[in-house]
Amino acid sequence: MGEFFWDVGVWSVDRERMETVSAMVDTGASYSVLPQSMLERLGIWRLERVGFEQADGSVIEFDVGVAWMTINGRDRASSVAFGRDDTEALLGANTLQEFLLLVDPVEERLILRTGRLK
Repeated sequence: MGEFFWDVGVWSVDRERMETVSAMVDTGASYSVLPQSMLERLGIWRLERVGFEQADGSVIEFDVGVAWMTINGRDRASSVAFGRDDTEALLGANTLQEFLLLVDPVEERLILRTGRLK
């Protein structure tokens, strides 16, 4: 799959302000990863530290919290990893599933789908 980026709005805890970040769509990443300085500015709380396997097999730990996000005009809460400020923001598989979004890599877009109960 080729790389493409999508705008993601991230809300402050009090839902009074939002920052937008262009995140690479990455279905291989479990959680979305956002710059820790942005999450801190928005007052997102760190809930736990989680290990994540990287492409080379090594494991790196990140703090994880929950943030309200806006994608394609829809709002949801999703788990986010506090990434280093020098790393790219990622839109991961859990967030895509929570927003009921399918990835169209040919047209480089996200498509709303129906949920499943089975």
